[in-house]
Amino acid sequence: MAATKEPGRRSSATTKGRKRRFDYPRSGKGPIRRWLPSWRVVLGAAVTGIAVVVGVFAAAYVTTEIPEPGDFSQAQGTHVYFADGETEMGSFAEFNREIIDPSTLPAHVGNAVVASEDRRFYENVGIDPIAIGRALVNNLRGNPTQGGSTLTQQYVERYYIGTTTSYVGKFREAILALKIDRELSKDEILGDYLNTIYFGRNAYGIETAAQAYFDKPAAELTLSESALLAGVIPAPSAWDPAIDPQRAEERWARTLEFMVRDGWITQEEADEQTFPETVEHVRSDTYAGPDGYLLDMTRRELVSKAGLTDEEIDTLGLRVTTTIDPEAQAAAVEVVDALPEDRPEDNRVALVSIDPSSGEIVALYGGPDFVSQSRNAATQDVAQAGSTFKPFTLVAALEDGIPLSQTYPSYTPMEIEGFENPVNNYDDVNRGYIDLVEATEQSVNTTYAQLNMEIGPERSVEAAVAAGLPEDTAGLEAVPSNVLGPASPHPIDVARAYATFAAQGVRHNPYIVSEVTDADGNVIYAGTSNGTEVFEPDVMAEATYAMTSVVDEGTGVRASDLGRPAAGKTGTSNEGRSAWFAGYVPQLATVVAMYQVGEDGTEESLTPFGEYASITGSTYPTTMWRDFMSTVLEDEPVEEFPERPAPPEPTYVPPPPAPEPEPEPETEEPTEEPTTEEPTEEPTTEEPEPEPEPTTEEPEPEPEPTTEEPSPTPSPSPSRPPEDGDEDAPPGRPGGQDGQRPPRG
Repeated sequence: MAATKEPGRRSSATTKGRKRRFDYPRSGKGPIRRWLPSWRVVLGAAVTGIAVVVGVFAAAYVTTEIPEPGDFSQAQGTHVYFADGETEMGSFAEFNREIIDPSTLPAHVGNAVVASEDRRFYENVGIDPIAIGRALVNNLRGNPTQGGSTLTQQYVERYYIGTTTSYVGKFREAILALKIDRELSKDEILGDYLNTIYFGRNAYGIETAAQAYFDKPAAELTLSESALLAGVIPAPSAWDPAIDPQRAEERWARTLEFMVRDGWITQEEADEQTFPETVEHVRSDTYAGPDGYLLDMTRRELVSKAGLTDEEIDTLGLRVTTTIDPEAQAAAVEVVDALPEDRPEDNRVALVSIDPSSGEIVALYGGPDFVSQSRNAATQDVAQAGSTFKPFTLVAALEDGIPLSQTYPSYTPMEIEGFENPVNNYDDVNRGYIDLVEATEQSVNTTYAQLNMEIGPERSVEAAVAAGLPEDTAGLEAVPSNVLGPASPHPIDVARAYATFAAQGVRHNPYIVSEVTDADGNVIYAGTSNGTEVFEPDVMAEATYAMTSVVDEGTGVRASDLGRPAAGKTGTSNEGRSAWFAGYVPQLATVVAMYQVGEDGTEESLTPFGEYASITGSTYPTTMWRDFMSTVLEDEPVEEFPERPAPPEPTYVPPPPAPEPEPEPETEEPTEEPTTEEPTEEPTTEEPEPEPEPTTEEPEPEPEPTTEEPSPTPSPSPSRPPEDGDEDAPPGRPGGQDGQRPPRG
């Protein structure tokens, strides 16, 4: 009878005939072996792992695209040059780099880098498993950390993705290196690498490195110099010859040795090399020294006029040519540095020189060092204009038809309507009736105050603004005293105004940027200033004629030995807070201003120094102007000012015939034409040659009939304080004699 199977129990045969799906721990093995995986499991796991890695790598390779070059790799410094286009003034750079065409480099430059950094560069596929393994073993042994990156990987890191240390970043770097190696030639990779890598001394790329270490372009690097630069790449800040000459020489020798081993050079060529000398590395601020003010102005103009952003200026590799003449700028610095050593520390000097035909700033001195004193004395500081303002009143008067021959009394002090206090002349000299030429020559306050009231103070303001002073100039108001110069303009504004005079009435706005080209040599901006005619040429010729007398024999006589026609005006402000000389020749206008700043930033009276007991416009400002102009104009042709228009002939109406019954009874009136004398001279109206002084000419010199003032002349005040715009008498000549100078022109 067959046996019956109990419910819920499996037969032993069934159990033995089946294997467990997951035999672990392994059955039938010893107590230890049962816990060890079989070789099949190990192999399967390894194959699976490799497949996964290969799959991930393949997927990453397929999906990874070569990105656009990073900002770092493309960033180039903007270089600023003087007007000659060759002398570099400075640069702006986020990274100090200048990208060049690698084909211009000698072959030994690239070969040295390959020998030092990646000897299998031309054989590997972008990564080097041998180098990676060697570096891994070295690092696991606890030796100094060693990298296994190929030159291509370094290039990828710097050119595309930036510095990375994470495993994910390194993995991506390797993928990109493989793809780059397939898409670019080795020479292209090496060229980009040379333009990107950091060599120390704040130099990115081979071109700036050659300049920083050897003061030469990379195209002129020797074999020995190339070996040195290649050797310091891994640690340039530590292996710079200026920091560790021994280590630098070891790296140099190592590079030459590898170049011999790899067949780039022969042993004989290596033996001929000597360790190269490097130039001193000066860590200077971009804006250090007097040129810093020019660079700051240039940068501001690139933003305000060329429309560039700060980022573009620092990274686009632009070439900026300025209007600054290098020799003129050197002369400006020289005349300031030549001032006596006892010059007070708070004494400030500004010098601005402008080409009147264009508005180009030829030279500008804004201070000794932009880093320590960043406020530009020429463009940011202000100083009271003093008597440099008087020509604006003169120009307005000429426009209104008042000739230079017009005379005014000049006694001092003088009560003048509109002035709260009596007006004084600086030298307290009464010159009697004087014309506007002499009033300009001697900077006579009382005469100019009367002239200002005759034309109206608002006309002086209008002329000043038309010439170039901004409407918002501090203190520029339509008040009677404005002719004496209480307004405080920037020196560059006064220079613009006097350049307008030099250009015979055509005003230009000053500018410092001449041209900007991009990295490819394309002109992207050109500086210019369209001139605006603001004064008639005849008016300018007359004003210039009056101002030439200032230089010839007036308060600016110290500038008279310039050796060419020159016009200008001195200026000394109230209480001696500023001293000026503003002058011009036909091809150049230059202004020199001197002032003094207190600890709290307020204006102070100029402290005397050097040979002068008081500082006025006729002292250092005039001599500095003369010395600067003499240097700058040394090789320039002598040009004449335009001829002034012929002075109008005195209007003379012949008296009526003798029978005229009503002669004037007051024969003592010399200003009127006495009819009683005319009939005796009637037959000789054409002035026959034998008659040297015909009576018909008698009325012509009438402006000075008796040499007396219209009101009682007060005796000169022995010690009056200077007024706004006061000037000292010209050096070496008396102040003048009352009524002894005939009217001019």
